[in-house]
Amino acid sequence: MIFVFFLLYPVDAISQGTGIKRNLDERVMSFLENRRGTWVDLNIPMSDGKILYDLIIKNGYKKALEIGTSTGLSAIYIAWALSKTGGKLITIEIDRGRYREALANFKKAGLEDYIDARLADAHDLVKTLKGPFDFVFCDADKDWYTNYFIDINPKLVTGGCYTAHNVSKRGWGGGEGTEKFYTYIKNLRYMETIVNESGGGISISYKNIK
Repeated sequence: MIFVFFLLYPVDAISQGTGIKRNLDERVMSFLENRRGTWVDLNIPMSDGKILYDLIIKNGYKKALEIGTSTGLSAIYIAWALSKTGGKLITIEIDRGRYREALANFKKAGLEDYIDARLADAHDLVKTLKGPFDFVFCDADKDWYTNYFIDINPKLVTGGCYTAHNVSKRGWGGGEGTEKFYTYIKNLRYMETIVNESGGGISISYKNIK
């Protein structure tokens, strides 16, 4: 049980926070613990949330975008990390019911100040976002994965990280859309891409040059 606790709840959140930050850490961890095993409706595994958290903390990212909020688990991990780097997240959800549930979850977790949640069709909204972004997590309609990246790429800073869920070379759980996306981004010389397959499969791509 101790191993699972440290796997899903980052160690720095326990050891570094003081005062208000420590209170926020305790609130987020309590919320996640109380909701363990209840995250359905297209949410990521909690272990994948830990991966996103670690990427942001390690690189000090501050300007994040999420495409596909669902009911908010991934956004909570991202925003939790951003609360430590001084950043903020824009997250997009097309379904009104999931959007409203996500808003409630953000408030319960105490992270609403770090999240700009938008109810919109990402096909249209992503094109209009000004950026720049240094961290992106895509977990929306898989057939549009490549299009999302093409729209965001000019707004992704050098050194920035673009991640996408359900990308796994073990069988392409996301179908042809994720395979097409992986092939596309893997062949870009200025993007360094790996795949973490420990959970639901996450492609992690760093932009090395303009």
